[in-house]
Amino acid sequence: MEKQNNRETGGFYEERACEYLKEKGLEILERNFRIRQGEIDIVARDKGTLVFVEVKYRKSSLAGLPEEAVTYKKQRQISRVALFYLSFHKLPLSTPCRFDVVAIHKDEISWIPNAFDFVRSYH
Repeated sequence: MEKQNNRETGGFYEERACEYLKEKGLEILERNFRIRQGEIDIVARDKGTLVFVEVKYRKSSLAGLPEEAVTYKKQRQISRVALFYLSFHKLPLSTPCRFDVVAIHKDEISWIPNAFDFVRSYH
C-alpha cells in the first residue's frame, strides 16, 4: 500500500473491519458517527443488540497492541457518543448495546466482543 494519511489509512482498515464483521453476521448500520465530543467508527446490529465498534490498527507492535489504544479515556468518550447516538435516533436507553473492538495488527484481525462496559462520565 502506498503512503497514505491517517484518515485514509483509518478508512481502509475500517472498511476491512466492516467486511470482517459482515462475514460474522453483523449488519453495519453506520460508519464514522461523529459529534463534537468524539466519534464511533462503526455502529452495527448483532441480532437484537446495537454494537458500537472501535477499530484500531497498528503496523507494528512498537507502539503497543492496537487494542491497548482503547484506553479508559477513549472508552468514556465512546460511551458519551453512544448515548448521543441513542438519543439522536430516538432509541430507548434500555436498548441492548455493547462495545466491541476490532484490532488489526499488521494483517491479522482480532474481534473483541464486549471489549468494555459503558463508562459513566461525570465531567
